[in-house]
Amino acid sequence: MAKRPAALPFEVQARAGQPLGMAPRAFLRDYWHKRPLLVRGAFPGYTSPVEPEDLAGLACEEGVLARLIQHDRASDAWTVRSGPFPEEIFPGLGDRDWTLLVQDMDKWDPDIAALLPAFSFLPRWRVDDVMVSFAATGGSVGAHVDHYDVFLLQAMGHRRWQIDASDAMGRGVPPLGFRDDAEIKLLREFTPTHDWVLEPGDMLYLPPLVPHHGVAEAPCLTFSLGMRAPSVAELMGDYVDTLAAEADEALRYADPTLEAAKDPWEIDAAAMGRVVEALNAVRMADADALGDWFGRFITVYRAAAGPGTGPGADQGEAGPVDVEQLARALEDGLVLARYPWTRVAWRRAAKGASLYVAGQSWRLPVADAKRLAASNPLDAAGWNRLSAAGRDCVAGLIAEGHYRLEEEDSGDQDDRED
Repeated sequence: MAKRPAALPFEVQARAGQPLGMAPRAFLRDYWHKRPLLVRGAFPGYTSPVEPEDLAGLACEEGVLARLIQHDRASDAWTVRSGPFPEEIFPGLGDRDWTLLVQDMDKWDPDIAALLPAFSFLPRWRVDDVMVSFAATGGSVGAHVDHYDVFLLQAMGHRRWQIDASDAMGRGVPPLGFRDDAEIKLLREFTPTHDWVLEPGDMLYLPPLVPHHGVAEAPCLTFSLGMRAPSVAELMGDYVDTLAAEADEALRYADPTLEAAKDPWEIDAAAMGRVVEALNAVRMADADALGDWFGRFITVYRAAAGPGTGPGADQGEAGPVDVEQLARALEDGLVLARYPWTRVAWRRAAKGASLYVAGQSWRLPVADAKRLAASNPLDAAGWNRLSAAGRDCVAGLIAEGHYRLEEEDSGDQDDRED
């Protein structure tokens, strides 16, 4: 009799150089988008680069996306407030049952951004941000689900996580109805199948729609690496807007084969067939055009902010760039650091490649597109490897505020080029 294969575990121990406790290929095959996984010691000895006081201070600043969630245990009532917050709010919160969440911490703090290379087995354009939450003892955001994949790294203190993995265990889809009496989307029913306490360095991976509930055992910090997963409604909205903006006015509903109407008030099947023909005439049947649209769409920051207007912007538009002066500055040891909120991706096109930067498209040789997407900061060596088109692209991006010259040791937001 053949030996029955062992069930995949829900908890593993990390190995040296493998924060997932396994090779990325095995993780993507067996867990990604399929089943939760707790990795003990994913980042052994991890120490948070930020303190709770740092998070509170940032949440008081204009342009920072922050929320404060409080739970009244006696009435089981939840309140949600959005930042920026006055500094005096925090001393009055007490020492229990509240949580402060600040998004985009990978943009605000380069030491938090330094976590991202550990997840380079995922497409970078899929990564949304690293959200950091501070929870006082008992602090929680309630039992809920997310519509995207998320990695929850315990950075300070201990948090108890309960999850309902019924679906992954073959027990059926858990109930996903929401409470009607809360300001946030909390589950009406929640029956955990697993109960864990995470300590610093432990990491919990959750696929979309896995019910989970985290409660601080003591004051703690949790880093949440969330994926960008646009809804079909978002995709369709932008897609249709792009089609409408680029459609030829000459393309119109037409009925050259019209027959005498049996009922002049009826929209008949033939008319609807012509409507479909008219719509099909403007769809992006060209794969290159479709890819170009998606590249522009997915590199727009979620809050539609850009250089000069987004959170933390201080450089605005730099204006025209003297390429020769720029080259000299790089040779003198300066580097070009990318604006933290600038999203970048690239795609092979029908000819060459397209580099997508914050919703814009640049046609470049493949080598240039790959180099500019991966190199942050860009130093003299990287600059010298670019073609003339690549250098013109960089000059254009500097002029729009996507790069600025900095000292080499001022802090890197991303991976250096190999």
